[in-house]
Amino acid sequence: MTPAPAPDGPEAANAAAWQAYAAHHLRRGTVPDEAQRIDWGVRDAGPDDAFLGELRGRRVLDLGCGTGRHAAHLVRAHGAVVDAVDASAGQIERAGARYGALPGLRLIHADAVAHLREAGPYDVIYSVNAVPFVDPRRLLPALATALAPGGTLCFSAPHADSAGEGPSPDLAARPETLRFAGGGETTVHRWAPAPEVWEALLADHGLTVEDVVTVASPDPGDAAAYRVYRARRPERVRARPRAGRPPAAHATLGVGAILHGPRGLLLGRHRGGTWELPGGTVEPGESLRETVVREVREETGLRVAPSDVRLLGTLLDQVGGVVRMTVGAVVTAWEGEPADQPGESVGDWRWYPLDGLPPSLFVCSAQSLTAWRPDLPIDHAPARFAAFAAGAGGDD
Repeated sequence: MTPAPAPDGPEAANAAAWQAYAAHHLRRGTVPDEAQRIDWGVRDAGPDDAFLGELRGRRVLDLGCGTGRHAAHLVRAHGAVVDAVDASAGQIERAGARYGALPGLRLIHADAVAHLREAGPYDVIYSVNAVPFVDPRRLLPALATALAPGGTLCFSAPHADSAGEGPSPDLAARPETLRFAGGGETTVHRWAPAPEVWEALLADHGLTVEDVVTVASPDPGDAAAYRVYRARRPERVRARPRAGRPPAAHATLGVGAILHGPRGLLLGRHRGGTWELPGGTVEPGESLRETVVREVREETGLRVAPSDVRLLGTLLDQVGGVVRMTVGAVVTAWEGEPADQPGESVGDWRWYPLDGLPPSLFVCSAQSLTAWRPDLPIDHAPARFAAFAAGAGGDD
C-alpha cells in the first residue's frame, strides 16, 4: 500500500501548535469538565448526541479528540466503541491520564489521514472543530473511504470568529492566533471555506449531505458561529463522470484494467477526484492488449505480459453526443508493487476489497467492473456491453 503523504506546511505547523497547547496544559494540570453531550463549538448549544444516529455497539471514530472528553461520554452514555485519534502526543497523554482504562475507548496518537487509511471502516465518524485544521484535499478522500457504506460523518467548522470574520471563498489555509490560558500563544492555520464549498467537497467525494446546522454563541458580544455538517456514505457506490464536457474525438477508445488478487482490487485516485482502474486511451497502431500493458506500466509501474491480459468486451455510452468506447480487461498476473509515477494524473494506488470499494468511482471504471462482476453494488450511467466471444482476441 502506498503510504499516506506526511503532513507538511500549514498542517505540520498545526501539529506543532497543538502539541505546544497540550504541553502548556500538562504543566498547568488543567482538567476539563466532563462532557454531558457533544459540544460542537458552543457549550450546550447545537444538535445533541442524536445527531450522530444510533451509537450502541457501533464502531465510532473521534477525529481530533483532544482530551477525549466527548469520546468518553459516548462510550459511557451510549455504549459506543470509540477510537479517539489526535495528532498531538500531549493531548493523547492528557486523555490517557483520565480515560486510559475506560473499556470501549481506544486512544491513538496518529496523523488523521494515516489512521483513516489503515483503520476503516467506521459506522460513525465525528469531529469537533478539528476537520478545518487538515487540508480537505488530503482529508476528505480518506474520510469518505474510511466510512462504511451507510455510515455517517458529522463535523463542526467555524463559520465566523469572535471578531466576526467569516469564511474564505477558497481553499487556502489562513493563520490564526491560539492564546493559552494563563499566558502564551501560538499560531494555527485553518481551512475555513464557505458552507457551499464544504457541501460541494463532500458531494465530490461521494457523500450525501443530509443536514447543516448553525450554532451561534448566546453571548450578543461574541460573533463566533459554527456550522455542523452531517453527511452519509450511500449503501451503493455511485460512479460519476470526471468532467461534464465531452471527450476529444480522437480519445474516445480506451481500456480499463482490472487487477484483482488476494490483496483486493487495484484503484488509484485521479487528481480530479475520482477513483479509477489503471487504463487510458489507445494510441495509433496499438492493439488493445498492448494498450493495457503500456497503461498499467505507465500509471502504476507494474509489469504485465500481453498473454496475461484477458479482454472482456466493449462498453458503449456517450458524453455530449460523442460515442465513447471502453474495453474492459482482466489482468491475471503482474510483477512489482504499484507506486505513483512521475507526471501521471492518477496515483495513491491502493488495494480495495470488493465489498469496500471507495465512493466516486470514475464512470468508465465502474462500467468495466460491473461488466466483470455484475453483482458488485455499483450504480453508474448505463452502457451497452458487448462481450468478446470466448477465445477471441478482440484486438486484431
